[in-house]
Amino acid sequence: MLVFLSCCLVFLGSGKTLAFAIPMIHSVLQWQESKSRSDNATEEPLCDDEDKPGWESDNETNPKHLNPKQDEDSGGDDDVDESCPIGCMKVLENVEFDFGANKHAADLNKNRPLLGLVLTPTRELAVQVKHHIDAVAKFTGIKTAILVGGMAAQKQERVLNQKPEIVIATPGRLWELIKEKHSHLSNLRQLRCLVIDEADRMVERGHFLELSQLLEMLNDSQYNPRRQTFVFSATLTLVHQAPTRVLQKKYAKKIDQKTKLEMLMEKVGIRGKPKVIDLTRKETTVETLTETRIHCDMDDKDYYLYYFLLQYPGRTMVFANSIDCIKRLSALLTILDCNPLPLHANMHQKQRLKNLERFAERENCVLLTTDVAARGLDIPNVQHVIHYQVPRTSEIYVHRSGRTARAANEGLSLLLIGPDDMINFRKIYKTLEKNEELPFFPVETKCMFAIKERVNLARQIEKVEYYNSRAKQHNSWFQQAAEALEIDLDDDVLIGGRSNEQEESQKQKMLKGMKKQLKHLLSQSVFKVLLKTKYPTQSGKLDLACVCLRTGLHLKHCICTAVVFKFPLGEFCA
Repeated sequence: MLVFLSCCLVFLGSGKTLAFAIPMIHSVLQWQESKSRSDNATEEPLCDDEDKPGWESDNETNPKHLNPKQDEDSGGDDDVDESCPIGCMKVLENVEFDFGANKHAADLNKNRPLLGLVLTPTRELAVQVKHHIDAVAKFTGIKTAILVGGMAAQKQERVLNQKPEIVIATPGRLWELIKEKHSHLSNLRQLRCLVIDEADRMVERGHFLELSQLLEMLNDSQYNPRRQTFVFSATLTLVHQAPTRVLQKKYAKKIDQKTKLEMLMEKVGIRGKPKVIDLTRKETTVETLTETRIHCDMDDKDYYLYYFLLQYPGRTMVFANSIDCIKRLSALLTILDCNPLPLHANMHQKQRLKNLERFAERENCVLLTTDVAARGLDIPNVQHVIHYQVPRTSEIYVHRSGRTARAANEGLSLLLIGPDDMINFRKIYKTLEKNEELPFFPVETKCMFAIKERVNLARQIEKVEYYNSRAKQHNSWFQQAAEALEIDLDDDVLIGGRSNEQEESQKQKMLKGMKKQLKHLLSQSVFKVLLKTKYPTQSGKLDLACVCLRTGLHLKHCICTAVVFKFPLGEFCA
């Protein structure tokens, strides 16, 4: 059994999916070829040699030496093919026809088992993997199917009835169909390839309980000693420091790369000596990725986020740790005319896929997402990744940052670090073994007054609209319940009490005035200075004193430690 562990960097865009897709397709084609040879060997030939018993003609004449002219004179059928031996014609006379149109196809499907299984942590990654496998297997006739939550289970069962050789699935939906004893999933002993993508995430404690049950079944009752197991992740050998409260316990075990791999092998159920291929870079990040940071208060993160989106348009992914944060940012940036696209686990699956497609199509777009989009997704030309909230582990940071700077393209990773984020930031910095401190992102402080004015007004509008929407839903539910029970409703139950038409009119007038004021502010230009700075790079730092003095800017206005201008510094300082 071969176990292939690939620790490729996700931001390389190095074709990690093809690393397991090609061997899987090759294995399926080998099975089809061996099946075809065995079927041909067991088929009885329609016509045998003339010297074998049972094929002599009635007049003991060799059919191959019959004179076609003599046969025609003897009153034979004119429609009979002259090149076909008479022995074969006698067999066809006694054939019983079965007019079932799909019998042959059903027999083929019945004998086609599940040969390849790919397990992914997210639905979006499963869809992407299926597209890549279909592209490679386009001319092979291999069928694939996807089994993920958020879609109709009945439709996926109908797809399974077609007996696809390869299934790409998330653990939850797959285990659900296995428990329902679907015929195509009832016998997994013939499984030739098992792929666990993003394995370190999949086997984390407290996540994917169905995966543990599935692996237990595959390694016990459905075990196949000839099965290949492929384990992939970009952070397979990346080990982050355990919390202090864990390290202080007596039974706590210090985890290194070797120990982490051994624990992973045990959870996956790998037997024997696996073959490990480690392609991890020592720096853990590619040279084309620019990593920067901004230290600010929690309430100021909105200002810097809006500043960046306004100053540096492009395809930007903004990551947060919670769904509530994504919802709030989506409402705020919508009011500021940034037209963001949200993506989180509480959204309907069709809407999630639709937002991903829109984000990939638009050159200037913002995707607000949780970590459901952090792993494996190959979205072309993502220029910026903003960590609105610092990730909890170094693995998540690597995967988030890996959405940009793919396939040798340049990209930027920006951390917005608040006081509560410093602990996680220090852990990530220590785990990734950064030799140099991350440079500060350059910000034009003169523009921040206009930025704050816009964001503060948008916050007020968002708060009023949220309150009105919440009050409307709450009061409507209680009013309907009171009418159904035919009872009087107390004013204390309603949010805001019973308001008259005059109060409602004043509130709407105030809201309308704030929106009009914000519209006027959005129509004005924020960046009036012609000089615009680009991101700091890891290649070096400029002398701030030289830059600031020659530009006429006072040193106190520069809060960055590294600035790279779009034009050569020599021309600027001349």
